[in-house]
Amino acid sequence: MTPDEQKQAASRRALDYVESGMKLGLGTGSTAEHFVRFLATHVTEKGLDIVGVPTSERTAALATRLGLRLTHLDETPYLDLTIDGADELDSQLRLVKGGGGALLREKIVATASDRMIVIADESKFVKSLGKFPLPVEVIPFGCEVTMRKMVDVAKDFGCSGKIIRRADEFDVPFLTDSNNFIYDCHFNLLPDPDGLSAGLNRIAGVVDNGLFIGIATMAIVGTVTGTDIVSRS
Repeated sequence: MTPDEQKQAASRRALDYVESGMKLGLGTGSTAEHFVRFLATHVTEKGLDIVGVPTSERTAALATRLGLRLTHLDETPYLDLTIDGADELDSQLRLVKGGGGALLREKIVATASDRMIVIADESKFVKSLGKFPLPVEVIPFGCEVTMRKMVDVAKDFGCSGKIIRRADEFDVPFLTDSNNFIYDCHFNLLPDPDGLSAGLNRIAGVVDNGLFIGIATMAIVGTVTGTDIVSRS
């Protein structure tokens, strides 16, 4: 199977864990969008009572077009399950997320859920995290000072490389749904993801980072022959 077919296979298998009456966190990104489409068809065909909390405005718009019933965390603060993609995951189910710029809302929704299932193609399952640039969400005020402190913290945890504010081809800064900047950290390797995550989040001006540690409970990984289940070791 191609990578996109692997994403679709993982998304379809995730439907096995959806039950009527559930309150679901709906992820952001290409794989999560496959799941939302399959979920909408599944809900219609099976007559399921499902309500979703989207992790981005883009996911909300897609789910609304497909007829899924939506809510928000202020109204529904406890979720049964979040299903979302990842930019990288390792055997301990530590994740790098935020390639689509929704890491903050994704983490808030995931941690409001009893469980988080990750869906991904096999290229996302890696031995060591870091090749995918680590996104960090930063408030605009004093952002350059915040970035310099990020460089210092990264060095403390064995990381080096360019830290670049995300922008489009016209150098217009990317803004998250919460109107913050994203800085992409091109470290290539994260020797201590746990320590780095904690260190970054202690910096004033950092809202959160794209390391999801101790949050995912299971991953469904699409492969060339089907899907594999990865549980936290």
